[in-house]
Amino acid sequence: MQDDLERVLFDETTILARLDQIAAEISADYHDRELTVIAVLNGSLIFMADLLRRIPLPLKLDCLSVASYHGGTKSSGEVVFKQIMLPDIAGRHILILDDILDSGLTLNAIRRRLEEANPLSIKVCVLLEKRIVRAAPVEADYVAFQIGNEFVVGYGLDYLERYRNLPCIGVLRPDMITA
Repeated sequence: MQDDLERVLFDETTILARLDQIAAEISADYHDRELTVIAVLNGSLIFMADLLRRIPLPLKLDCLSVASYHGGTKSSGEVVFKQIMLPDIAGRHILILDDILDSGLTLNAIRRRLEEANPLSIKVCVLLEKRIVRAAPVEADYVAFQIGNEFVVGYGLDYLERYRNLPCIGVLRPDMITA
């Protein structure tokens, strides 16, 4: 599957070293508080597992299943929440974990929905942040890596549900993308 990549942007060693740094930042910021982590499925699963094992804090974990790509390489603009009930987060410090911040539509919709539940605070942590103009005004508080406007896979990120299990993050070859 790695042969399907045009090039590798971040290898496993680089990713894990950066997660050590982010985990230290999060641990320092929440050192005296309990944290509730909301992971956005499916793309953030690998990122979440590796990051949370590095955070020695009391925390609760929940997941949201949200979709906006619907099988394509760009956000459709429609954010669909796949579960009926949101986690109970009233009075809690929330950290949203997501794989990538690109258009901002998904994270903006999630943040707005969670704010309705009256948490004490909400911060956002992403594995990747594209350096592009966003369709929705959202910023990440913690960013592992910034990338250009390229279609990337691996380490949880997919194309048509493939490539999530690659240990690296790379740019998918254009001939691997079906129109």
